[in-house]
Amino acid sequence: MWSVENRARYDRDHLRYPSDLTDEEWALIEPLIPPGKSGGGKRHVDMREVVNALMYVLSTGCQWRAIPRDLPPRSTVYGYFDLWTWDHTLDRIHRALYVACREQAGREASPTAAVIDSQSVRSAEKGGPRIDPHGYDAGKKIKGKKRHILVDTQGFLMHALVHAADIQDRDGGVMVMASLFGLYPFLLKLYADGGYQGPQFRKGIKKAIAKLNLEIVKRSDQAKSFVVLPKRWVVERTFAWLNRCRRLAKDWECLNTRALAFLKLASIRLMIRKICNSS
Repeated sequence: MWSVENRARYDRDHLRYPSDLTDEEWALIEPLIPPGKSGGGKRHVDMREVVNALMYVLSTGCQWRAIPRDLPPRSTVYGYFDLWTWDHTLDRIHRALYVACREQAGREASPTAAVIDSQSVRSAEKGGPRIDPHGYDAGKKIKGKKRHILVDTQGFLMHALVHAADIQDRDGGVMVMASLFGLYPFLLKLYADGGYQGPQFRKGIKKAIAKLNLEIVKRSDQAKSFVVLPKRWVVERTFAWLNRCRRLAKDWECLNTRALAFLKLASIRLMIRKICNSS
C-alpha cells in the first residue's frame, strides 16, 4: 500500500500540467461546484477539466485564447469563470476551504486577530469605455490597481478588495473592513503598518466593528537593515504566496471584480494544497 505522501507525489508527477488538480485536491472542490440548472439539457462539460483550465490560466498567466487544446474551449472556461464570479460560487468555495484550513490547524473557524495591508500592481496596456479606472500610487510610483487584503495570523486570506492605486491605504482599509458585513463576528484585534495610522482610519473601523482594537506596527528608527516586524511579516508572506501565480504579476483585468476573482482563485489554490499536503 502506498502512503499518502507517495500517492500525492505520484499524482503530481503524472499530471499533464503542474497546475492540474490531483484526485485528492479535486475531492475537496467537487462537492462545492453547483449542479447544472434543472429544466435544461444535461451538463456534458467535465467540471474538473474546467477547474484545471482556470488553474492553468492562473498559474501561467496565459491569454484566454492560449488555453491548450486538450483543455475545454476558452468560451466554456471563461463562461464558468464569469458565472462563478457573479453567483458567488468562488466566495463559497473560498469560505469552505478557509474554515477547513482553520480546523485542520486546530483553530476556531472565526479568527480573533487579523493583519491588513495593500499591494500596488502595475496595469497592463489596455483601454476602452468599459474598464474600471486605475490610479497612480505616488509613494511607490506605480500606475495601476491596489490589492487590499485581510489575513489571519496564519496568513490565509480572509477578505480582499481591488481598487485604484491612488486610494490611500487608510481609505481603502476602511472599505475592506466595512465590507466584511459580520463575516467574522469574533474579530477583536487588527494589526497594520504606519500607512493606516490616524484618526480617520480608527474612526472608520470603529464604525464597521465597534469592538475592534487597532495596533500599528512600525519599523524602528534605529534599524539600519532588514528587520522582521511582528505580525506584519505574515501578510507580506501571503502576498509572496499569491504572487507565485503569474496571472497576478500585473493587473491584466479590465474589471476589478475579475481581478478579485483571480485573487480568490489563487487563495483557493493555496489552501487546497495546504490541506492536502498536511493530511
